[in-house]
Amino acid sequence: MRADIRSPLISRIISGNDVDTVVHMGVIATPRAGGGRATQKEINVIGTMQLLAACQRAESVTKLIVKSTAGVYGSSPRDPAMFTEDMSAKRMPGSGWARDSVEVEGYVRGLSRRREDIEITTLRFANVIGPRIRTAFTDHFSLPVIPIPFGFDARLQFVHEDDCVAAIARAVSLPGLGAVNVAGDGIITVSQAANIAGRPYVLVPRMATGSITDLAKRFGLMDIGSDQVDLLSFGRGLDTRRMREDLGFEPAYTTRAAYEDFARATKGRVLDRLPFAQPGWTAVQAAEAAMRAVTPTPESEK
Repeated sequence: MRADIRSPLISRIISGNDVDTVVHMGVIATPRAGGGRATQKEINVIGTMQLLAACQRAESVTKLIVKSTAGVYGSSPRDPAMFTEDMSAKRMPGSGWARDSVEVEGYVRGLSRRREDIEITTLRFANVIGPRIRTAFTDHFSLPVIPIPFGFDARLQFVHEDDCVAAIARAVSLPGLGAVNVAGDGIITVSQAANIAGRPYVLVPRMATGSITDLAKRFGLMDIGSDQVDLLSFGRGLDTRRMREDLGFEPAYTTRAAYEDFARATKGRVLDRLPFAQPGWTAVQAAEAAMRAVTPTPESEK
């Protein structure tokens, strides 16, 4: 049964089918996936409000699993080495998916106060990556040339798309755990990620990163926001003790292995959305074409 969570109809579906467990995975990560930022926010925030209101009214609902993001911790130079679940952001996310997720978690806490009988688990995932999923980060590391903020080489954690599904399935089988960080073991740096992907990278002033991402959006290459730029600059680490001890979950992929699985699926290829790319081009060929596409032609050559 398919239904838009923004519609009041969702309440009738839950109540009418005596649903006892709700898994909320409907927070959209990129504006592109939602048809634009306005629609994305409407689905993420208004949709969540409708869904949680439906859960509150339905006496049959006893368990709620929420797929959230480690983006709620933000990224700043004042961050701790590792965020535990009881820590809050040193600098709150200013916009986009991470900001929406902060609001979503606030609504979930409100539901827990109004319906104390509902067992709630909120899974805060590191950036999900793999050969099939497409996100702002997979777009970024699929670029012909990967821009890295000059003077930074941030630590990154990933969770494999298969581990993401497995963690949610595990949470469904357990009592409510509250907030739980989920990430693969270890970290890699942004420059290591570029090298593993087999792509050249260029160091750009942090203040110029916005212009580069705007250009990439214009070419349809990626849809990355300021919060992701902060993550590429300052990184983020997650303490996953609760994942192991309370959730009883051990990811099959480390951070590096998850990224390598993604890289194998894209290595030697360029984004098929490049308007100037030719079939079979290598990353270097695409990089050269990308530079030509964005470099003004001298008047003498016109």
